[in-house]
Amino acid sequence: PPGDTAGCTFCHTSPEERCSTCHQRHQFNPAVARKSEQCKTCHWGKDHRDWEAYDISIHGTVYQVNKWDPTQFDMSKKLADADYVGPTCQYCHMRGGHHNVQRLSTVYTSMGMSNADRGAPLWKEKRDTWVSVCDDCHSPRFARENLQAMDEACKDAGLKYTETFKVAENLMLDGMGEPMPKDLAPDWSGQHIWSLKIGAYHEGDKYGGKKGESGEFRMSNCSDIERVCFESVGYWMTYIFKGMAHGSWNDATYCDGSFGMDRWLVKAKAASEQARRFTALEKKAGINWVPSEFWRKGDYLDQLSGMKIVKEFPGKTIFDLCPEPGWLDTH
Repeated sequence: PPGDTAGCTFCHTSPEERCSTCHQRHQFNPAVARKSEQCKTCHWGKDHRDWEAYDISIHGTVYQVNKWDPTQFDMSKKLADADYVGPTCQYCHMRGGHHNVQRLSTVYTSMGMSNADRGAPLWKEKRDTWVSVCDDCHSPRFARENLQAMDEACKDAGLKYTETFKVAENLMLDGMGEPMPKDLAPDWSGQHIWSLKIGAYHEGDKYGGKKGESGEFRMSNCSDIERVCFESVGYWMTYIFKGMAHGSWNDATYCDGSFGMDRWLVKAKAASEQARRFTALEKKAGINWVPSEFWRKGDYLDQLSGMKIVKEFPGKTIFDLCPEPGWLDTH
């Protein structure tokens, strides 16, 4: 709904392409754009925890303690000439003044949410570049050891993520998920597809969609176990990736990183066990459970674009209504 996404659009529309977003309108002072706080406007929060990861890391602490001292952080100098006592966001991600921020990132994979072979040849150039930035202050061995530590942390997170999703998937395939896709209001695109059927992850109508059709993460109108899966990968797995990438080890472990994924895996297993026990009891007692009507309609759900499509264009989805591929990205 527009109200829900109002905050999203302030960052994800024209501000991405405006100089004044970072350089600040009226002032337009390069020294302002070189300060880490300038990135904080957009890059923080549950599912893109960049600022928090940096701010409580050793690098962020050095910056916060010394940023008032121009002998330690001289923001009047161009980034190419910067000689800081510790790195800012800009120093690492815009090294030398380069404005392609992701150019100096490591293996990104959807903010760390996708399982990937991080050591594959495909990523070698990015990884070497990442290490070269750390080389400005650290030894190459130190940088590669930290990169390896991030690899291992992401791999462990991927194992937990896969198992959490598998628990939910098996429950859905056995017909015990509550509610099921057919019992829900349509998602934003006008489809009744299982919310965890993302991209090419699952094929076939047993997941609620035809081959090639994709579901969308739901944050409200879905079963509890599906919401747990979303949070596990969308929040905690991202904390681990962002924390390890920024040297914020507390974020990667205690602060709902790996500890959070552990807890959410237990929650998923507990929800699955409960659903299976209820199903067995209902079957024995001859109870035919029917989901409550609030899954299909409600004041909030009526605001979804999917409901509008179902009512005004029966049998269509938002993808059928797009005049050409990529249209949704610009409208």
